[in-house]
Amino acid sequence: MRIRIVGGGPAGLYLAYLLARQGRQRGVRHEIELIEQNPPGATFGFGVVFSDQALGFLQEDDSETHDLIAPEMERWRDLALNHPSGERVVIDGIGFAAIGRHRLLELLARRLESVGVAPRWETRIAPESVLHGADLVVGADGVNSVVRQAADFGTEIRPLDNRFAWFGAQIPFDALTQTFVETERGTFNAHHYRFTPERSTFIVEADPATFEAYGFEGMDEAASAELCAEIFAEVLEGRPLLTNKSHWRRFPRLSNARWSAGAAVLIGDALRTAHFSIGSGTRLALEDAIALAQAIGETGEDVPAALALFEERRRPIVAKLVEAANRSAAWYEDFPEHIKLPPYDFAWSYISRSGRVDPDRLAKIAPEFVAAYRERAGA
Repeated sequence: MRIRIVGGGPAGLYLAYLLARQGRQRGVRHEIELIEQNPPGATFGFGVVFSDQALGFLQEDDSETHDLIAPEMERWRDLALNHPSGERVVIDGIGFAAIGRHRLLELLARRLESVGVAPRWETRIAPESVLHGADLVVGADGVNSVVRQAADFGTEIRPLDNRFAWFGAQIPFDALTQTFVETERGTFNAHHYRFTPERSTFIVEADPATFEAYGFEGMDEAASAELCAEIFAEVLEGRPLLTNKSHWRRFPRLSNARWSAGAAVLIGDALRTAHFSIGSGTRLALEDAIALAQAIGETGEDVPAALALFEERRRPIVAKLVEAANRSAAWYEDFPEHIKLPPYDFAWSYISRSGRVDPDRLAKIAPEFVAAYRERAGA
């Protein structure tokens, strides 16, 4: 079967590897073409974060790739909130793991090389030609997907109001931390966590009024980084912020009524986005790749059957995660109001924002935080 995968991010690289491996195991040789418009390793941002159990699905299906990635990840067991009052609230037992985005791409590209697939880097393909010459076309090319432009998937994109910029920091934070800052001109939040022993991701978020008051519109990366480093000087210990395509953006809440159109199908951020505040975007992309490869393997070369099976199995799972991500995003859209709460009431509002936290279960996972909350709530 001739398979064209557009997009050399985590979803595209991993799907190409899985399909090539599957073909070798079953004695079926797929003709796999992976097209990426950027050069190898080109990416924006810094680290990507997973829940501490997020790679469990990978270990079950592909232990070799799991064992390649897992040792490279930074891990921690607590989540911390720095409230504008100056109080720090620690929520114990909420584990996470992170890895540099560039490093993750390197490792996935190594897996792809091991099965003999060579991506076509720095290759652009037009929407009018992307669907021709292949039995299956997979759009793994992100929010601005060329494949999505080539067919009618019933796409809806609704940008959120807050602005964010994805910086890096030369300081290894000891936990995934949320730092909220109030200034005379507005309010900011920073999502920060280490992804190597020396470096951290540092995502700065601002509500629209604050973004305008500080004049970030039209400001270049260097000036934005310098100003944000001043605003978060205390938590950064006076160190500068690093940039890598660190432009201010509005998060695009993207969805598609149809996951496939003819012989074309979408996965990863081309299919739907999940707000970065729940740390599930890369996980969802990798899980999409696994589910699609499994569907293809089970249905042979019956592309319509494979795409139908992929969507049937995957849509309910994705819907729950996206719903949680949307609730989390809505909470962040109103964070200037939430930070008016006392620190522990604020922390409870934060940890319950997605609707996925059961209070009884949280008491077992984070007993120290729950005990402190019960003692301090309303204070």
